[in-house]
Amino acid sequence: MTASIRLKKGLAIALLGIGSAAAQEPLPGASVESLLAYARERNPEYAAMRFEADAAGERVAPAGALPDPRLRTELMDITRSGEQNPTLSPSRVGSTRYTLMQEIPWFGKRDLKREVAALEAEGARGRAAGTWAELSGRIKAAYAQYYYLHRNIVLTQEILDLLGRLEQIARARYAGGLAAQQDVVRAQVEQTNMRTELLAMETEHHHLLARLNALLARPAASPLAVPERLRPLPAPARLDHAALEERVRSSSPQLFTEEARLKAAEKSRDLTYKNRYPDVTFGFVPNQFQNSVKQWDLMLELNIPLQQGTRRAQERESEAMVSAAQARREATANQVLANLAENLAGIDTARRTERLAADSLLPQAQVTFQAALAGYETGKVDFTSLLDAQRQIRQARQNQIRAQAEAQARLGDIERILGEDL
Repeated sequence: MTASIRLKKGLAIALLGIGSAAAQEPLPGASVESLLAYARERNPEYAAMRFEADAAGERVAPAGALPDPRLRTELMDITRSGEQNPTLSPSRVGSTRYTLMQEIPWFGKRDLKREVAALEAEGARGRAAGTWAELSGRIKAAYAQYYYLHRNIVLTQEILDLLGRLEQIARARYAGGLAAQQDVVRAQVEQTNMRTELLAMETEHHHLLARLNALLARPAASPLAVPERLRPLPAPARLDHAALEERVRSSSPQLFTEEARLKAAEKSRDLTYKNRYPDVTFGFVPNQFQNSVKQWDLMLELNIPLQQGTRRAQERESEAMVSAAQARREATANQVLANLAENLAGIDTARRTERLAADSLLPQAQVTFQAALAGYETGKVDFTSLLDAQRQIRQARQNQIRAQAEAQARLGDIERILGEDL
């Protein structure tokens, strides 16, 4: 076997191994946790916000550092009073002055710049956390809808099977002269209508699959695992409005970001007022005569803040920015707390709706259907009543599944507001 053949064979084995490992990797989608873990590692929007937060953190140290020193070289009398041709050699000119200058901002300016940069970095971290909270909330809501659609499709297929059996019963009764042909036709029409609904649900399921894959940064047509379960809802005691409101005020990414923005605006305002005072530049000046340094000078330079109109406008601007940040924080707090109250009410309603459907409506519908089926087989109930009874079963089960999905979507919204799982 030649070396080329051995190399190709080794590459083929390696590629088969890679393909086998990829095939063994489970698909995300069986639970919402699998989708969240996938998105946390691969979503580019969240990755971009994390990198921006890292970049903002790296701005803190430079913000409070001294400016770079400056070096100035001056060649004096490059013709030696006309005795020579112009030259740039320091040892041959009349004298050479080297000025080393360092600008020093007024007391407190560097600290304020550092604090502004640190608060802006906190705001960037808050925005990154908010991006993840928003992304995870959208994934949780989409997964709840994904679960609902899957269960509804399964339920519709079960009801189709049931209608097929009812059609057989109607055919048998029609063949025995105990029922009209209209009963068979009604059963067939009902099945056709449900198949049409099933097509619509499958189309919606396909669109939802594409949206979920977009959130996961996967190709739109990538398959997802069959949804197996929903997360358990927190106990009602953990959904206390007052306790959650306190947690929102202390940990909400939106409020954290607005608070950091307000503090940064306040520090920027303080820095603007500091601009009333001059910055200082110190200079150290050795003077070279031919090949030796024989004279040493010191320099002090101040910028004179004479443009008072400009500075007053900047101060008014900074005050307005502080007021805007305060108003924005208040508006955000009001909106966030209103969303919290709305979702708490929604999750309570969904929980009670599910319990009502499971404990009352569904058992009653099943009893009604069994009675209607027995009555139809004995000729005491018409086929329309039997179809109405099976519709009640389907409606009750749909209400139960819809309430479960609604509760999960509301829970995801609450966790998005909190910025953390309950």
